[in-house]
Formats: sequence, structure tokens, C-alpha cells
Amino acid sequence: MEQYLPHFHLRGKLAAVTGATKGIGKAISTAFAEAGADVLLISRSESDLNRVKEELKQYGGNIYTISGDVQHYKAIIEKIEEKRIGASIDIWVNNAGINIRSRAEEVTEDEWEVIVNTNMKAAFFLTQYAAKQMKDKGYGKIINISSVAGHVALRTGVVYGMTKAALIQMTKTLALEWGKDGIRINAIGPWYFTTSLTEKLLKDEDYVNEIIHQTPLKRIGKLNELTGTAVFLASEASDYITGQTIFVDGGMTIYGF
Repeated sequence: MEQYLPHFHLRGKLAAVTGATKGIGKAISTAFAEAGADVLLISRSESDLNRVKEELKQYGGNIYTISGDVQHYKAIIEKIEEKRIGASIDIWVNNAGINIRSRAEEVTEDEWEVIVNTNMKAAFFLTQYAAKQMKDKGYGKIINISSVAGHVALRTGVVYGMTKAALIQMTKTLALEWGKDGIRINAIGPWYFTTSLTEKLLKDEDYVNEIIHQTPLKRIGKLNELTGTAVFLASEASDYITGQTIFVDGGMTIYGF
């Protein structure tokens, strides 16, 4: 008898998450562990990795850690190979990202390099690595953390917006190329969520009011309102979805501005 209730759990899967120890990355890593996955945490800070690893042990799965900046993606790949877990990766999440809020006329070449290398170049080549492992199994899930800034224009952060738009297009193109290999690749486009990375911005009452004005739900998002989308896209429940970007944005992008 065909089962009509799809499988939302991640038991028996290994999920890798970049930028895994703070904000959205930590929330997704925690949700994956709670859903039964083994998790590979990738982050620059060894102390943060150890802290989050200890927190996730309560869910019973295996927790692996790799320290490194995704700009040096070759070193990260080498460390994965040293651990001999590359072929076991079922889910890959490109979450690591950076934004430098310079006005367009003030963007420096150094700022350009670090944003493009982190948000776009590393995401592509780490995705390429993960896909090679997944092709051998004929199955895999890749999730790119884009942004509403990749879909609509925001006042500052032109290079950031460009890289996030690139992730959306990369998602579409790779879905087309790798669909025959059983690899599904989708993206999530968040708006503002309360994290340690947005804490300073969200202390500005005028700025918060501007965000709320642009958001039909009239509030900032909570991280547990984003993680369900990540678990869904990582699970078998979304096996017939690929090449899509889901905006978890309180309705912000429906305005079309």
C-alpha cells in the first residue's frame, strides 16, 4: 500500500552545514540533529564548534566538526576526506555568508573579494564536492541559504545582494543539470531573524520599524520559524521539489519592490 504521509525525519542521514555555530546555521544544525540526522558542523571557531557539538549530543546522533574559513574551501574538503565521511554526506547546506554594508560608491576591492569568495565561490565549489559524493549514491539534498536581498533591492549591501541572487540562479541551473543524478537542490531566502549577527542592527528602533513596515506579518522572524523549511527540504518529504527558492520572510517579497 502506498504511503501518503511523507517522511519528514532525517534518521540515517549525514548533514553538513557551513557557518554552523551561530544564527541560522546553528538553528538548522540543531533542527537536523533533533530530526535524527548525524551532523557535520563547519565553522571558523574551534571553541564554538566544541560548544555546539556538546549541545547537539543530547539528540543521540554522531556530531562531527571541522574548523576553517569557507574561503579556504580546499582545506575544508581535505579535512572531510581525512575524516573519511565525504561519501556519507546526504545533505549539504551552504549557510556561511558575510555582508559588509557599504554604499556602492564606497565598496573596496578587499570587501568585494571577501564577500564574493565567501558567499558565492566557496558555495559553488563546496556544492560541487558534495554533489560528486551524492552522484555515486544517486541521491542527495543541497540547500543554499540565499536572502530576500537576492530577489529584491535593498538600500545597502550591493555586493551581498549580487552574491545572493547568484545563489538563486545557481540553484536553478544545478537542479537542471543534476536532477538526473537524483540530487535535489533548493534555496531558502530569509528576511530578518533575531540572531547574534543581527542583534546590533535590531537595537535600532527606527531600523526595526522600517523592517516591520515592509513585512506583512509586522514582526521580526524567529529562528524556529525557519528551521522547519530546512528540515522539509532535507527530508524525503520534498523529493519532488528541486530548483526552487522558498522565501521565509513574513511576506516581505510579495510586495515586489
